[in-house]
Amino acid sequence: MDSGYVLGIDYGSDSARALLVAVADGREYSSAVCNYQRWKKGLYCDAAKNQFRQHPQDYIDTLETIIAECLKNAPQSCREQIIGISINTTGSTPVAVNSAGTPLALTGEFSENPNAMFILWKDHTAIREAEEINHYARTWGGEDFTKYSGGAYSSEWFWAKILHVLRIDEKIRDATFSWVEHSDWMPALLTGNTNPLKLKRSRCSAGHKAMWHASWGGLPPEEFWGGIDPLLSGLRKNLYSQTFTSDISAGALSKEWAERLNLPAGIPVGVGAIDAHMGAVGAKIGPGTIVKVIGTSTCDMAVIENDKLGDNVIEGICGQVDGSILPGYAGLEAGQSAFGDLYAWYRKLLNWPLEAVLADDPELSQEVKDKLVSKINDATLQKLNDAAEKISIDSDIPVALDWINGRRTPGADQSLKMAIAGISMGMDAPGIYRAIVEATAFGNRRIMEHLEENKVEIKEIVAVGGIARKAPFVMQVCADVLGKPISVAGSDQCCALGSAIFAAVMAGAYPSVAKAQEIMGTGIEQTFYPDMHMYKIYSARYKKYLALGTFAQSKVC
Repeated sequence: MDSGYVLGIDYGSDSARALLVAVADGREYSSAVCNYQRWKKGLYCDAAKNQFRQHPQDYIDTLETIIAECLKNAPQSCREQIIGISINTTGSTPVAVNSAGTPLALTGEFSENPNAMFILWKDHTAIREAEEINHYARTWGGEDFTKYSGGAYSSEWFWAKILHVLRIDEKIRDATFSWVEHSDWMPALLTGNTNPLKLKRSRCSAGHKAMWHASWGGLPPEEFWGGIDPLLSGLRKNLYSQTFTSDISAGALSKEWAERLNLPAGIPVGVGAIDAHMGAVGAKIGPGTIVKVIGTSTCDMAVIENDKLGDNVIEGICGQVDGSILPGYAGLEAGQSAFGDLYAWYRKLLNWPLEAVLADDPELSQEVKDKLVSKINDATLQKLNDAAEKISIDSDIPVALDWINGRRTPGADQSLKMAIAGISMGMDAPGIYRAIVEATAFGNRRIMEHLEENKVEIKEIVAVGGIARKAPFVMQVCADVLGKPISVAGSDQCCALGSAIFAAVMAGAYPSVAKAQEIMGTGIEQTFYPDMHMYKIYSARYKKYLALGTFAQSKVC
């Protein structure tokens, strides 16, 4: 084991963060967070169309900011002792690039074109394309290439998004040479190796989001894509066949980026991965542990020994990929397409009239209006939590679905919509909020049951993320609904910590990820234990949740 420090970088849905960690003992020396400024203003997005795009310049700007701030808050000696950098990002978040690997939005002609930008994971403009991919995979007469992706390809993923953009934007189509995931582009950028034919592609992103599998030689073959749409013909040759796990170096920090980040050139930079997968590593995932990464959405991560999984195929999840979480193990991903996003939607719904009235008030300055809006938004969810917690479970609470952004597991289907049943004139905002909290917990119970039905062992559940650490009411409801304890990881930045662990292994400081986890991984901060009386009550309500889901699907709500 070496001394020194590593930098773990985490690109989330709304912001990026950096974490400086000591290799020897996992001590977190400093951290920094920065919001994406264009994203914060709502640029290039249209929620009504399910369009969510992020400008690559936001990623560059935040990177320079968080590294500078992180180093400023650390001892001066740390800078020269950094031995590795690793990065995780949301996924699938691909972008169209030219032959040099430059995202088209960074070229003058396409700088304001959303189709030239990174297509965020929760962009669902490609629902039709996902449906076509699924139909063709099941009927074309050859291998069903969705089988290791849970048997259903999602509009949140790589190929569906590509096909959608190629269909709607001829100029982008003509200018595009290849496509690159955000988790692949960041290490490529820092190492100066953005050539899409040569940069190292993440096993994690490729396996879970692009149908990559070793058994069919990498990505599905050319004839499969051409059969779906001729627009996909010829693209495969400009993509990749080989992928790499995140304990492998993607290259060395280039002189240009060393100067921009005020770091020594030559620091090894690891192959990237998806944020939730590295977050699971930061939370010390191992066989038998489910790590719930709770943010705008949730990802439920598990690992299983490859020989134990064998040739078994688990339907309805978001992929089973060798080495996607821990090298040497099959990584399993499930989750919910909305968790924090569902709460944020409800807050926005409630606060719209207040914001509209304030905006039209001629007696208030813009500064006062902005402060009031900020104060209201900051306080709304806490007020709802406080009031909802006091509601008796025996009250006539509505039943809700958590499908505000479609369903991820079991059975990816982003065309599904949320529903709320049982609202009367006596219902108030906290009552509906409680139903929403229960819905997110019920959605997770359905996932846990699905994993257990498929013989995935669940010995413990560990939750990470801001909601896990700051919303005790939500976490207690989840524990009561599951009837299982939920432990909360101690680090504020588990995903960045997972990146730091991979950086240490990639740089040679530890012989394995498991050994690095043992020393550097976070401990448990607190545990929420289920009230089994509440579990029985929630179990009855859970049956209503399932019935509402069946109704909503049959009525295509």
